[in-house]
Formats: sequence, C-alpha cells, structure tokens
Amino acid sequence: MELRHLTAFVAVAEELHFGRAAARLQMAQPPLSQRIRQLERELRVELFERTTRAVRLTEAGEALLKPAIRVLDDVDVAIRAARSGGRGELGRVSLGFSGASSHLHLPRLAGAVREHHPGLRLVLSRQNYANDALSEVADGSLDLAFVRLPINRDGVAHRIIEQEELVVALPAHHRLTSLPRIDLSDLAEEPFVTFPGIVASSVRDALVHACVEAGFSPQIAQEAPDTYTILALVAAGVGVTLTPSSVQHARDDLIFRPLSGPPRVLHAALAWRSNNHSPALQKVLRIAEEVLPTPAAGD
Repeated sequence: MELRHLTAFVAVAEELHFGRAAARLQMAQPPLSQRIRQLERELRVELFERTTRAVRLTEAGEALLKPAIRVLDDVDVAIRAARSGGRGELGRVSLGFSGASSHLHLPRLAGAVREHHPGLRLVLSRQNYANDALSEVADGSLDLAFVRLPINRDGVAHRIIEQEELVVALPAHHRLTSLPRIDLSDLAEEPFVTFPGIVASSVRDALVHACVEAGFSPQIAQEAPDTYTILALVAAGVGVTLTPSSVQHARDDLIFRPLSGPPRVLHAALAWRSNNHSPALQKVLRIAEEVLPTPAAGD
C-alpha cells in the first residue's frame, strides 16, 4: 500500500465526488480513479459504491477512513519534524559546564534556548574542570562547553564570552584587608588554597604563574575540587587564594581585593568542534551570541 493510494482514498472519501477529489489533489480524474481501483485490488475489497448519481463509502471504506487519516497525519508530523530538525528547531545539544563563571552564564543561555526553540534540548554535563570539558569537545563527546583560555586543541573553535581579573580572596580578619590593593609579594609567606595539582586547572595555573612572576612559589596548604569549597576553606582561615573576579559576591565572610600592577586577565569562552555543522548547535551558537556577547576590548 502506497501513500499516494491512501491520499487518493481519503480525498474521495471526504469529498464523495471523484471530480472534486481530483481537483483537490490537482490531478486528472482518470488517474485518481485508477489509484482507487489499485487500492481496492490490493485490499481485495470495494471501498466505494459508485452510481451515476452518487459515491458512497462501503462498510470496508468506512472502516479504513479513520486509520488512513491517522497514517497521513503521522506522516505529516514526521515530515515536519524532519524539516524542523534540519533547521535546528528540534534536536539536542550536549553542553559541558564547570567552574563558577559557567554557573553565571548557563542559566542565561539555557533560558534563551527554551524561549526561542522549545523543541531544542540542552543536555547538560557537569565537569569539575574546564579542561575536562574541552577534552570532551575535542573528542566529540560534547557539542559545546564553557571553558577558559588557552585552548590548545586542534579542530576546536571558540568565542570569548567574559573577561575576568584574578583577585585575592582573604579571610575577613586577615592583616591585609585594610589595603585597597594587594601586592602579590606580600603573600609570599601565606599558605594558599587552590585546585589540585594533578588536574589541569587554568585558575591554579594562573595563580602559580602570578606568584612566580612576583618572585616566589606559592605554599599550597590545602587543595579542593571546586571554587566554592576553596572559598569556604579561605573563610575558615586555612589560607588565601587567587580567584576569578566573577565570584566576588559568592560569600559575605570573605574580603576580595584587586592585585597591584597590570590586571591578570582570565578569559571564559564557549568552545565547539569547528567541523560540527549540526543545525541545532548552530542555533545555540547564534542565541549565545545574543545573550553572552563577546566583551568589547578593555571591558
């Protein structure tokens, strides 16, 4: 049974007139009559009672009409779904996120995707570290991820969405809290709390690099797996840390101070495989350009 036969049958059954049904289907009447006869031969039943004055459905025709309409409706839904998917209006995009800054950006992006493309689903994958998410983008496990620069993976494209500064987080009663800015050399004898050394953390790398530039190697007193645990340990007096400026309002029992000298910049970005041409991903990237624009130089 072919769809063209069902289409012809439904048109005649609804019009109960071969001429009107042929006009509705934009075809001549003889080919339409031939399709009906082919369907009747295949089903081995008569679907219509034909007289010179009227066309009526037989009992077999009555039984076939509703299922035939359902089949054609399902086909129409499938066609529209395929076309919507091809335009990126339906589908899924796997998104990796990690770190404090991505928790700020994720709700904005997810909310905008739901608003503009409710048939498009973001599948969220929590990562402890941005470099883990970047590796999964590179190997195809993720479509898109919040990461930090630098990006040293071949075939991975990116766009900067935030420019942050490295700031000092101090316990509320620390001796340096009265200073408007902190010279890193003043922290040379301080214990530090930061990410584990066995992982590739861009924030830990920035902390170590800044301290070495200031003439000392930081004394790592405690390691913790995420920003909020690190800040909790600093608040408890375990040590100090350098952290992205985006988390300055995370706790009210800490004092945050900018560093003296030129700002030490961290860049947050979205990363995706440059050869991933998924229409759904392209939709998400366009929405991200609106809700998470690249900051102007100097912002």
